[in-house]
This record gives sequence, structure tokens and C-alpha cells, in this order.
Amino acid sequence: MVSAVSAVPREPGPLRLRNREFAPGRSLIMAIVNRTPDSFYRPGVTWDEQKALDRAHEIVAEGADILDVGGVPAKPGAEVDVTEEIRRTVPFIEAVRAAYPDLVISVDTWRHEVGRAVCSHAGGLPPRTRPFRIAYDDVMADVLGHVLGLADRALRAGVDPARIIIDPAHDFGKNSWQSLEITRRLAEMTATGWPVLLSASHKDFVGEALGTGIGDRMAGTLAVTTVGAWLGARVFRAHNVPETRQVLDIVAAIRGDQVPARMVRGLA
Repeated sequence: MVSAVSAVPREPGPLRLRNREFAPGRSLIMAIVNRTPDSFYRPGVTWDEQKALDRAHEIVAEGADILDVGGVPAKPGAEVDVTEEIRRTVPFIEAVRAAYPDLVISVDTWRHEVGRAVCSHAGGLPPRTRPFRIAYDDVMADVLGHVLGLADRALRAGVDPARIIIDPAHDFGKNSWQSLEITRRLAEMTATGWPVLLSASHKDFVGEALGTGIGDRMAGTLAVTTVGAWLGARVFRAHNVPETRQVLDIVAAIRGDQVPARMVRGLA
């Protein structure tokens, strides 16, 4: 059940991550580095530690705001215990932190021993479980009830509200119809005033909507990003940083939230 506190929309405020503060109108890119040999997208490309560090340098140069590190693939597969997940992620994070002291780093995990997670909705399924004939009376109502409840729990535990992000968790505990529905209804989440994370990069619902494989989902991913940005999402988890930034910048320019980079047509 959603408490009365969460049910009342909050005034959007700054997002504070690490020692940085981001204004409400600023769209953030959360770039992905998977420290796994078997991630669903481009498996093993950053499994080697040096390649992972090279990728970290690259995404910082491309302008990513957050580096998101994963040590366990979301898909079902071989067991990765806590010790191994820590081995995959912690030394890498230490190396990145040494190179970039002010970079915001997040960890994609469900284990408290490994790190803290955002308030996300996985439909009640255990981690690394594919949905099977999952049904909701109202998928967005279920998402809101869950994530707002988690946000309230974090507030009661003393978490700074400016450090809380909610996540509809596309494809987690959802079929492709349901992921498409929460995309078009994303305004119901952003209307709560909490910053919303959109994590849709190359996901199955994009591929199934277009009938494409993992390697051919860029256009669909960017289309979902455009819709999400227009509907007010704040953080975008992405594999392709420059393309995502261009999408966010053009949406911000159209909305009037950002001054265009160059405006000379018809003025000179």
C-alpha cells in the first residue's frame, strides 16, 4: 500500500549523487560497464579489466554523468556468489575512483553486501528470473505502489530524499506489452516528483516491438529514450553515450529546457 506521504506528489528538486548536485531540468546519462563474461548485450566486451578501464575512460570523455557497474548479468545463468561479484566489481571501482575522484559511480546489484540499489520494480520475481505469463490488473498502478512504497521506506530510514530515484524496471517481471505500456504511461511516474530512471537500452521489449536482434536495436532504444525524456524521466541508463546525449539535448531544446548549442539560421 502506498502511504499518504508518497501518494502526494512532491516538488521536483535537485538530485544529489556523491558530492555533486544536478538541477531538476538536467537529464543524466548512466553509462554501463558490465564486469561479466556473459552480459546480454555485447557479452564479454568489458570482462577484461584493462578493457573495462579503457571503456570507463571512453564514457567519461563522452560526457556520461554516472558510471554503472554490473558484476552479475540480469539474465538466468551460472551462479555468481557474493564473493565473486565483489571480486568483479570492487577492484574495478577502486581503479575508476582513483582516476576520477568526483565521478558518480553506481553498482547494479540486489545484494546489500555489494552495494545499494535504486527503488525499482521487478514484479515480485527473484533476481535473474524471466517472467512467464505474468499478469497485472494495472501494471503502472502496481509499479507505482511498489516503488513509492520503497521510497517511503528509504525516507523513514533517514535517506536524503534528494538521493532517491525510482525505476519502473523495463522487462523485469514484465512482458513486452507491459514494458511498452509503462513507457507510454511514464508521465504517471514523473508526476510523483521523484526522479525516474529509464533503463531500456537494447532490451527485449525494444527488439520484440521491432522484430530485431540485440545488435540492431539502436534506433528503437533511442526512440524509447526520446519518449521517456519528453515524459520527464531524469536518468537514462545507456550503452551508447554520444547518441543518447544528442537525443536528450534535442528533446531539452524542444521543451525549452536547454538553450540550443548554435542558432544562426535566419539571424545573419
